[in-house]
Amino acid sequence: MKLVIESPSKNIDFESYYYLRWKILRKPLGGSFSSCIDQYEFNSSHAMCKNKDDKIIGVGRIHNMDDTIQQIRYMAVHKEYRRMQVGNKILYFLEESAKKNKKKYIVLYARESALNFYINNNYKVYEKAHLLYGTVQHYLMKKRLK
Repeated sequence: MKLVIESPSKNIDFESYYYLRWKILRKPLGGSFSSCIDQYEFNSSHAMCKNKDDKIIGVGRIHNMDDTIQQIRYMAVHKEYRRMQVGNKILYFLEESAKKNKKKYIVLYARESALNFYINNNYKVYEKAHLLYGTVQHYLMKKRLK
């Protein structure tokens, strides 16, 4: 399967990118479209995965926390493309961005349903964190970059 990982650059890409993020991560919980966009959008590195038909099937974002740490947020893969390495490819793209920016660590808050994905990519669980919309348990995870 031909997959392309890149940063969105055109308005149409960003529209589709944000839409997929909302559709997967917030819509099922009753969240508004604006709930998947925050103050870090314009100071972040964004990744999207497109299939052979140029359709965005996965997304993710990374932004600075401080001089040594970046945070990954809004990782989402279309249901039909899960378990096809899409998430791994997006994660690798974001980790490479952190390495280029000379960061030592990546942190993220993973949904309970995604813990094994991140553990399999060498992230460590540090603590139980917040409940999104009072129902979706998250865990603080961290990875030291080499």
